[in-house]
Amino acid sequence: MLSIALAGKPNAGKSTFYKAATLADVDIANYPFTTIDPNRGVTHVRTECPCLEREERCGDDNCHGGKRYVPVELLDVAGLVPGAHEGKGLGNQFLDALTNADVIINVVDASGATNAEGEPVEPGSHDPLEDIDFIEEEMDMWLTGIVTRNWESVERKSRSPDFDLDDALADMLTGFGAGPADVQAVLRDLDYPADPIQWEDVDREALAREIRARTKPIIVAANKADVASEENVQRLLDCDKPVIPTTAEGELALRKGAEAGVIDYDPGDETFEIVGDISQGQRDALSGLQGTLDQWGGTGVQEALNYAVYDLLDHLTAFPVQDANKWTDAKGNVLPDAFLLPRGSTPVDLAYTVHSDIGDGYLHAVDAKSNRDISDSYELEEGDVVKIVSTAK
Repeated sequence: MLSIALAGKPNAGKSTFYKAATLADVDIANYPFTTIDPNRGVTHVRTECPCLEREERCGDDNCHGGKRYVPVELLDVAGLVPGAHEGKGLGNQFLDALTNADVIINVVDASGATNAEGEPVEPGSHDPLEDIDFIEEEMDMWLTGIVTRNWESVERKSRSPDFDLDDALADMLTGFGAGPADVQAVLRDLDYPADPIQWEDVDREALAREIRARTKPIIVAANKADVASEENVQRLLDCDKPVIPTTAEGELALRKGAEAGVIDYDPGDETFEIVGDISQGQRDALSGLQGTLDQWGGTGVQEALNYAVYDLLDHLTAFPVQDANKWTDAKGNVLPDAFLLPRGSTPVDLAYTVHSDIGDGYLHAVDAKSNRDISDSYELEEGDVVKIVSTAK
């Protein structure tokens, strides 16, 4: 399962974002370091279900009228403060928690109501633009420290006649989620001394920054967009980073309302409908929230999750089935599974994603939409429905 981490300074709304996306019970409070140990839960990215191409919807629990929700892990990491890579605010402990994430959402307080340390201040008195590069810089310098502390081992290995720099760096960085392909790709674009003993601090820092950018891409959630000035949100949107205006509190209210049966709303919708009895105060609050949805195209929570997976990580959704005609599994369930794979994946990759035995016994694959065989090297596309024929049962 892909892992998305929420990071940012304290009190920016990470725990509210997490609760809205997972409906898990977590502490939410208006003071720094509400979260100490990382919260782990399951959220979903949203895509179009192939069942829309059939007369009847699939009826899967994760399909709401053709809106298909695919599970991913969501990690809520405690707030980071300036100097986190030096250990300030338990920074190293919190940065360590980001190690296994595939992509990071930097939750920024767009209202400017919290200072650099996450302490409440007069709304608008802190410039949220200062928080854009904050997480990126802390992670880059933290990884630079790790590379520097472990460089002596690379130098020792370099004295061996069969030394390979790619392998040595991959061994050192594997705990950060960097594989051999990542190291090779980064080294191709760097200018560095052939002898590791000749590397200087600037070389190690350049390596760390490029490895972080490749293995831990970052999207910014401009949170509290419902109470932030339009000017602040627009300034964030105009920066050279991917930014999504969000209201985590608004998403949480809608998710809770839908759970209680008083509104009709699916995560990622740009509007909602009141279907139950609510007070006039609640009706007024929802009316104001609808104005925010109209302004920014939704609460932004689902959009941020989707952008992280489908854009930054460049993944797609594939649907394996056993019956290519009915699009069912062995029990007759229509489109029972949905898997996220990197773009460029093949039917063989999908087979191994379903189960290693299915991959080992792979024979061929069928495009269930056209009912035609597809080659082993065919690159899957978003929404493909595929029958895997394998010797494994």
